[in-house]
Amino acid sequence: MPHDILIATEADLREAVGLDMTTVNTVEAAFAALASGTVVMPPILSMAIEEANGEVDVKTAYIPGFDGFAIKVSPGFFDNPKLGLPSLNGLMILFSAKTGLVEALFLDNGYLTDVRTAAAGAVAAKHLAPERVTTAGVMGTGVQARLQMEAAHLVRPFERVLVWGRDGDKAAACAADIAASLGIEARAEADPARLVADSQLVVTTTPAREPVLRAEWLHPGLHVTAMGSDQGEKNEIDPAALAAANLYVCDRVSQCETLGELRTALKAGIWTGGTPPELGAVVAGHHPGRTSADAVTICDLTGTGAQDTAIATLARRVCSERGAGSTMAV
Repeated sequence: MPHDILIATEADLREAVGLDMTTVNTVEAAFAALASGTVVMPPILSMAIEEANGEVDVKTAYIPGFDGFAIKVSPGFFDNPKLGLPSLNGLMILFSAKTGLVEALFLDNGYLTDVRTAAAGAVAAKHLAPERVTTAGVMGTGVQARLQMEAAHLVRPFERVLVWGRDGDKAAACAADIAASLGIEARAEADPARLVADSQLVVTTTPAREPVLRAEWLHPGLHVTAMGSDQGEKNEIDPAALAAANLYVCDRVSQCETLGELRTALKAGIWTGGTPPELGAVVAGHHPGRTSADAVTICDLTGTGAQDTAIATLARRVCSERGAGSTMAV
């Protein structure tokens, strides 16, 4: 018997799904579900294509109570800009959790991943950052640097943003974009130590393989969200910072042990704190988050398949409500 499949392009999805509190709440619910222990989330399938300076990641998760589950394919080919092509693209497929039939195909070129990643940063800030943030800092100058600040501002409406990047011109351009989108002061900061010192919330969004944030820069009342380390060779945070913080939280411990900042700290023998709590446990109230205004907190985000299922489910609902995309009978 034929059934309809929703097909939505990046343009369709940009019209339907934005970076707002609905999206943040959707991703927050996915983290809470992870804490229940009922989510089925296999390890990330990752494949390197070294000859083309490329990699492909596949993520998925089944969340009980959701009508569907998503499988996300995310290629990154980092020489593409030399050819005038984007380095990141990809797609998501939403399947029925009852029949296994394909319900939607999202040709989003990574847009939904960008949005759900930024929303995860907002969830971390909501539960771990100080109640009052006047200055936020971002290390990195790419798409996520901009989106992470936009998302964090939804839950902690700070008044100023500092941007650090290895390329000063790119940092200035990023700051200008953030100032325009949020309507607040934003400027480039050439000294990363000063950026951290002046900020209550810092997000690292780099592909760094050596730490860009040092342990000695930590100060009372600071929250750091590290979201750049999502491959085994990446490392943004000085491993000693994890041990020095009052609270270190993973999005998924098993992933952070192999892909995130925890991997480096374990390898260096610096992390001796046992199994860290997960962000879902903090969201669900199973583990305390920030316990004082002066606490130092760090959240390690590697990206989970549960987030992909959550954002794909939201996208299908909103597209259906608005008549976005097209349908194909198969």
